[in-house]
Amino acid sequence: MLTGVHLSSLVWQLLSMEWMGWATGAFRRHGGAAVRAVRRAWREPGRERDLMVQVGKAALAACVAWAVAGWWLQAPMAFVAPWVAVVLVESTVYRSLAHGLQQVAAIAVGTVVATCVALVLPSTMVAMVVVLPAVLLLAQWRRLGSQGIYAATGALFVLTNGEVSLATSGARVAEAVFGAVVGITVNALIRPPVYLRDTRAALTDAAREAQEILEAVADGLDDGEWDTHAAGEWHERALRLGHLVDQARSAIGWSRESLRGNHRRRGTTEAVCPPGKAYDDALAVLDHVAVHTAGVTRTVLEIVSDDGKAARPGPRIAGPYADFLRHTARAINLYGQTRLAGTDTEQPADGALREAVEELHRSLDELHRRLPGAVAGDSDALATHGALLAQARRLAGQLVRD
Repeated sequence: MLTGVHLSSLVWQLLSMEWMGWATGAFRRHGGAAVRAVRRAWREPGRERDLMVQVGKAALAACVAWAVAGWWLQAPMAFVAPWVAVVLVESTVYRSLAHGLQQVAAIAVGTVVATCVALVLPSTMVAMVVVLPAVLLLAQWRRLGSQGIYAATGALFVLTNGEVSLATSGARVAEAVFGAVVGITVNALIRPPVYLRDTRAALTDAAREAQEILEAVADGLDDGEWDTHAAGEWHERALRLGHLVDQARSAIGWSRESLRGNHRRRGTTEAVCPPGKAYDDALAVLDHVAVHTAGVTRTVLEIVSDDGKAARPGPRIAGPYADFLRHTARAINLYGQTRLAGTDTEQPADGALREAVEELHRSLDELHRRLPGAVAGDSDALATHGALLAQARRLAGQLVRD
């Protein structure tokens, strides 16, 4: 018979075994992902290699700053230099410079305010009560941006480091300036980051996802798979497509910022097609595609739902509409190839795109011819399909540049 102690021990063993199993599984999953990321970084250029390079640069900047300030000059607050250097190896050269200026200014403001107050007030606690609210308010100054919090950090360094003097405070600001110079220099001179690859990948991913969604809906219409589960999955994917477009918009902003003050913009093959009007046009079209795709999947979901008021289209509409979706998917795929590929493939893809758009227009014309007879006497169905067709015609007009 189990006693209370034995029962508690058994429960604890079971919980321990369950936790160990969970921890082992999590370690295998995340460890495997980390190993694969390292292998990709070693084999080919990509996001993983960019991340590894940034990590190495940050470590190098910290070591250089410490070697000069701590080992060679033996500065009294030498740790400030590598600390500032490592945080200023930013994602772009422009951001390193901008944040470096803001961070040094914030540290200088906090250091000056704390030094002045500490020299007047004898008690560290009283000085902290007076200084911290003031510097935290100064940290909200718009010109300091996201680096304003370092004003409070600089003030705490002064107030918690024992004896306060003008010499030590000046040395602290000088070390922060030196660390900022090291971090910015390392980030600017040693393989400064360029995010054109990420931008192109984000736009390509959005175009590919839109193509796959439309093809899946077309196959469902042809096969008669008009169930709520499939339609719900299509609509969820269409809604996520909008997030992919937002990620592409953010990537374009990162790409433009990464080329500011970057000496690699002329020397790298990735900068052959910088994010200009072509990427802006692609983003505008993909944004429209996301809205159109969400509208199509929403209509299909409403049709198959139990309380949907829209009439289920018959074969005279379902078949041609599936063909239209396939033509749209092919045109989107070719549009991505035309706008995002290199110059060697742009002309052939552009010609194929125009042919695909012509087929798209013909499928729209066929739907227009069939629509009146297929939905005669049904004003709701006519309005629904008419709105989809008008939206599709506007989409087709954007797939080829003037």
